[in-house]
Amino acid sequence: MPQDTWTILKLIRWTDERFKKEGLPAPRLDAEVLLAESLGMDRVGLYTHFDQPLQPKELARFKKLIQRRLGREPLAYIVGKREFWSLTFKVTADVLVPRPETEVLVAAALQLLVDAERLTRSWRILEIGTGSGAVSIALAKELPSASLVATDLSEKALAIARENALKNGVQERIQFLPGDLFDPLEEGSQFALILANPPYIPRSHFVSLAPEVRDFEPRVALDGGKDGLAFFRRALPRVGKFLQPAGWFLAEIGAGQGPEVRKIAAENLDLDAFDFIPDLAGIKRVFKARKKIKRGS
Repeated sequence: MPQDTWTILKLIRWTDERFKKEGLPAPRLDAEVLLAESLGMDRVGLYTHFDQPLQPKELARFKKLIQRRLGREPLAYIVGKREFWSLTFKVTADVLVPRPETEVLVAAALQLLVDAERLTRSWRILEIGTGSGAVSIALAKELPSASLVATDLSEKALAIARENALKNGVQERIQFLPGDLFDPLEEGSQFALILANPPYIPRSHFVSLAPEVRDFEPRVALDGGKDGLAFFRRALPRVGKFLQPAGWFLAEIGAGQGPEVRKIAAENLDLDAFDFIPDLAGIKRVFKARKKIKRGS
């Protein structure tokens, strides 16, 4: 960065051009977010103070943030937070960065309850692989009578999730448990909803991922095995045991994985009503299956 008197607007324009040259996908947004973070103001404040010059310490701080982003570190990790479902979540390199498409999973869960006209019911919900806690916390905010259990293999991720639950005021209704799949649950536990945003990226696809994902996000939260379906092969045979009759299993899936996921689910004779919910791009993003209601029950 050349020596000069740097105002806020001049820095935004210079950084935007620098990020464009490096092929970053959202250069102007990244420039604004990083500058606002370094100055302790919001993005609106940048434009109401556009002619304000930066002090040497402020400029040095901003330069460090620019260097991190040029190294392709995700913006959310640099600023330490990400918005999801209109809520703010702390994120670190120990958790996956919440994606907008995962909001389809939350919306699908809520839609099931709207259809059943039971939004105020005291639901029991399980999330497998909670990461930052974004999905469980969003549901807890929308369903004030629900109680949730959220599991994760990573103790570090669970610490972040607990902190996020506390910041969003739902910590008393979410139990965070360490462990794999259903292993942390007490015998006889059953839920009306079981959700997951599992690892579903095929191992061979990692080389083609964006550096922000491939080099920084936790691989355990991304790696779905050889074909991306390892989670489904392990979870779907067992999920019926933990679902109430007519309870639902919902999981985010990758593009094109629908037919194979459905085939795996069909091997579990406890499940039916298989369907998919598309995201805004029309991609089948969420798979859903219901536990059958036995005759006479």
